[in-house]
Amino acid sequence: MWDQVQETVNYIKAKTGFTPEYGVILGSGLGSFTDDIQIEFTLPYTEIPNFPVSTVQGHKGALVFGIIGNKKVVAMQGRFHFYEGYDMKQVTFPVRVMKYLGVTKLVVSNASGGVNPSYKVGSIVLIKDHINMMPEHPLRGKNDERFGPRFVNMSEPYNRSMIVKAKEIAQELNIEVHDGVYLGLQGPTFETLAEYKMVKALGADCVGMSTVPEVIVARHMELECFGLSVITDMGDEENIEEVNHEEVLKAAQTAEPHVRNLIKTLIEKY
Repeated sequence: MWDQVQETVNYIKAKTGFTPEYGVILGSGLGSFTDDIQIEFTLPYTEIPNFPVSTVQGHKGALVFGIIGNKKVVAMQGRFHFYEGYDMKQVTFPVRVMKYLGVTKLVVSNASGGVNPSYKVGSIVLIKDHINMMPEHPLRGKNDERFGPRFVNMSEPYNRSMIVKAKEIAQELNIEVHDGVYLGLQGPTFETLAEYKMVKALGADCVGMSTVPEVIVARHMELECFGLSVITDMGDEENIEEVNHEEVLKAAQTAEPHVRNLIKTLIEKY
């Protein structure tokens, strides 16, 4: 893994000569955030050695390098999921690469199903904590101390001061935000009504199929993380029949202008 990461980093550095401070992972329907970046380089995943390739509709599949405000950023247009058939080391490989390109702060976005009754479709949730119920752990196996410690402290997976800053920015921009706990499941099926009830009973506010492994690996390497979820469906009796991928993308795209504005301003100001 170490050698693969260094090979990929060396390739990207030779191509771009770029040292980003922020990494951004764009979830379902949020790919056009790159319109806010003053783009300097774009590398399709297919050209990058050791990189997996995204297979999901709504995930474009490129690394975008550029500037937001005076900050250097690398954005992933399209992420990798365990349900696509990748193992967790492949899913989180780009986070490892970002770290050694120079990234110190990671912003992750996703679409999720809401179980908190104060949410509605289109709600923006700042993730304050997560519950990992994925069937494989990204740090399983022999630990390479060059990346980080064997046992990782997860007391603050999502950086509290970034959350405080994001709430201030949301107030200034008149964007309604909630905060909540995100629960990660494997997918690719949407949850049954009984599973949504389980998610709620376990103390989570929303549920999705990504983000958790990426944040675990980021924390392994001491990156500061900020997570944001767009509620694209509600897991209750009234709404569950309407859940499908097209509706999820549509809901994510409706919230997208606010999400873009929030992330862009956070990167500029934090």
